[in-house]
Amino acid sequence: MSYKPILLKAGIVDVTFGHNVKVIEPVNLYGCTIGKNTSIGPFVEIQKGVTIGEQCKIQSHSFICELVTIGDHCFIGHGVVFTNDLFATGAPAEGQRALWKPTWIGKHVSIGSNATLLPVSICDDVVIGAGAVVTKDITKPGIYAGNPARFIREIPSST
Repeated sequence: MSYKPILLKAGIVDVTFGHNVKVIEPVNLYGCTIGKNTSIGPFVEIQKGVTIGEQCKIQSHSFICELVTIGDHCFIGHGVVFTNDLFATGAPAEGQRALWKPTWIGKHVSIGSNATLLPVSICDDVVIGAGAVVTKDITKPGIYAGNPARFIREIPSST
C-alpha cells in the first residue's frame, strides 16, 4: 500500500532583512534577522531567533539553528553546521528547549567549509579551519583547526 507524504515547503517567512541583502533560493529562512549587505547562498537554513550581522557571507548548504548570533563581517563556508543540543540526556532534547545552549560568534570571524560548531562563544578576529569541530569557547584571536579545534597560530596584524 502506498501513502502520500505530508509535504512542507521551504521558503522565507517572517524574516527581518537589512538593506541590500542578497538571497539565492532555494533557502529556508524563518523568524530570523539578517543584517545589511549580507549574502545568503542556496540550500541554507537559518532558524527562528537567529541574528546574522552586517556584511556577512553565508555560503551554500549551511545550517544555522536557533540560539545562534553571528557578528558583523563574518564568513560562513559551505556546509557549516551549528548545533544547539548537546544530547545531555543521551538523546535529542525534543520538546525540551530548555536543554538547548546558545552560540555566539564575534566580529570578523571566518569559518571554513564543513566545520561543525557545538554551542560555544567565539571572540572577534578568529579563523576556523575547514572541517574543524569547535567544542569549546575560543577567547583568543587566531587560527584554529582540527577535531577538536585547537589554536594553530596568531593572525598577522594588517596594520
